[in-house]
Amino acid sequence: MNWKTIFAIARKDLYEARQNRAVWLPIMIVPLVFILVLPLVMIIVASTPSIAGSLTGDPDTAKMIEMMPPFITQTTAGLSLPQAFVVMFLGYFFAPFFLILPIMFSTVIASESFAGERERKTIEALLYTPATDTELYIGKVLASFIPAVIITWASFIGYIVVLNGAGYPLMGRLWFPLTNWYPLIFWVSPALSMLGISATVLISSKVQTFMGAYQTSASLVLVVIALLVGQITGVLYLSAFVSLLLGLGIWLVDAVLSWLAVRTFNRAKLLGSEA
Repeated sequence: MNWKTIFAIARKDLYEARQNRAVWLPIMIVPLVFILVLPLVMIIVASTPSIAGSLTGDPDTAKMIEMMPPFITQTTAGLSLPQAFVVMFLGYFFAPFFLILPIMFSTVIASESFAGERERKTIEALLYTPATDTELYIGKVLASFIPAVIITWASFIGYIVVLNGAGYPLMGRLWFPLTNWYPLIFWVSPALSMLGISATVLISSKVQTFMGAYQTSASLVLVVIALLVGQITGVLYLSAFVSLLLGLGIWLVDAVLSWLAVRTFNRAKLLGSEA
């Protein structure tokens, strides 16, 4: 296996992705909403004296916090209700929303890399590259996986800065990240990135356009919505242990889908689908 060829393919795909506004525009806008706009709104709301007073005097809010599992109540112990409100929502309930990022990043880049090749009418050139199908596939996967993971981790760093910076007047200390976030970011999010890429490869063999592949594979966001609903309803809380098990399950699904994707990915077959 020639890694020089693999990285050359990855660099070529990244360059082409940068030229497509439909790729980089959501990658720029969506993180701003998740790491800046929504957290700031939540912190400002909790810091507003009138709202903070209503939270403090609301027995339902206090009861909801008391009903949380031990790993949450231990974190909120000794905090005022506005502080506990911020920790509970931005530190725990918001976590599944953050998992939308690796799925979105990986699917949008992978759709450009695979289906976009056909849409740009450059797929014929793949037949004449010296790379094997396996090298070509790995190069295209790296072109999607590496930036998706890096941007997700960079967004996490930005989220840390925003929560600790904007929340310091309310919290009086640096309080984030919480321990449940580490497996989510460094174990589950790469698994979700690979899930998005593997699904996109399989979809791209059937779909003719970049937007068609992206819109279809983006339905994986339903996985994240299910996790969000699970947290809100109390069916499933993403503790560190649960996140480790969740990530393991996703990686196993990734292995199956990647095996299917490798079997599906064949440039000669893709070229034949153009006829």
